[in-house]
Amino acid sequence: MTITASTAPTTSAAAADRRTSSAGEIADELCAVVCDSLRRRDQREKARRYVRGLLSTPGRKSFRNMAGDIGGTASEQSLHHFVTGSTWAWQPVRAALAGCLEAAAGPPPAWVAQPMAIPRSGAHSVGVEHRFDPHRERMFRGQQAFGTWFTSAGVVTPVGWELLLPGSSYEESAVGAVLATVRRAGGAAAERPVVLDIRGIGTRSTMNRFAEAGVPVVARVAAGAGAGAGVGAGAGAGNRFLVRDAAVPGFGGGERGPAEILRSVKALGAPVEWTDAGGAARSSWAVGVRVMMPDPAVARRRELLLVGEWGAGAGGPAAELVGMWVTDLVRMPVGAVVRLTKGGLRVEAVAGASGRAVGLRDYSGRGLGGWHRHVTLASVAHAAVALAGLERDPRA
Repeated sequence: MTITASTAPTTSAAAADRRTSSAGEIADELCAVVCDSLRRRDQREKARRYVRGLLSTPGRKSFRNMAGDIGGTASEQSLHHFVTGSTWAWQPVRAALAGCLEAAAGPPPAWVAQPMAIPRSGAHSVGVEHRFDPHRERMFRGQQAFGTWFTSAGVVTPVGWELLLPGSSYEESAVGAVLATVRRAGGAAAERPVVLDIRGIGTRSTMNRFAEAGVPVVARVAAGAGAGAGVGAGAGAGNRFLVRDAAVPGFGGGERGPAEILRSVKALGAPVEWTDAGGAARSSWAVGVRVMMPDPAVARRRELLLVGEWGAGAGGPAAELVGMWVTDLVRMPVGAVVRLTKGGLRVEAVAGASGRAVGLRDYSGRGLGGWHRHVTLASVAHAAVALAGLERDPRA
């Protein structure tokens, strides 16, 4: 299979039509490889038809709507059973998808992990609750999913998922999901850092989990209660750091909050250039300081880099601290760390556009297995769209 990522911009409606057609062709090629773990030929064919239905059906990707587009009532029952009542394993499909993407687009500079809120009004779908979404800082009723996204220069597409279940830990579900995805990917891609763009889990336990797994991480840090909007106020309260650089304010002064540390060294920062999700050049003011998270276990105490970002204007920093990150990539320049984190903007834009087009949020069944099978096949469809160069930023 020789799939290549298309990065050329759309120049006409005819070019867009050609890419739409090519997405279906790429989907067939992908399914031939990633669905090889399905034992029976009829299962592999149903998987291909399901992916094709996700690509071709307008509007909501329900079993009924897709069946009407690809084959009628009998197809509806067949598709429903294939996703909700079958027993095929989704993990090998996801691992094979990551391998195909690496072969087509090269190893990603970084994985990006982000939450995905799925509003649901009913009471019977798996994982539905009234809950707080720390990423968007608001209450909603529905499902909370965590996606791990493959992000290369020309391709942004999900390859791993977890659903937060009632009574489960938000942090554990998110961290466990991304580490499982990276381990299954293998190869050079498994050595790439993870941008953990999830508010409220840049904690000591999370950093320790990634260190134990040998996976580099850049984790968003919340400021804690009273820190102000824009940096995760109220989430992750209690994150404290010790300044390890003797040349900056706060060294030897005991534990301090991340926002306090960063504001004290703001003047030591510098402008950082980066490109937004729409391709426009942007600039921030950023600073990094070496810190340590206090830990009762001496063996787990290690140096980290705390990075703060402000908007830049008139040659200097704006007043508002807009982002804080902690990473074990202590030798990476601050500007490079900031640019890595911007993968989250690309994921957010794509998840809201082409993610909606292939039905990532459209599964309404009751079972957890069915949900996983649906989002796995929707991820295959999304990968076909991405490889065909159909990603869209709704703000562009």
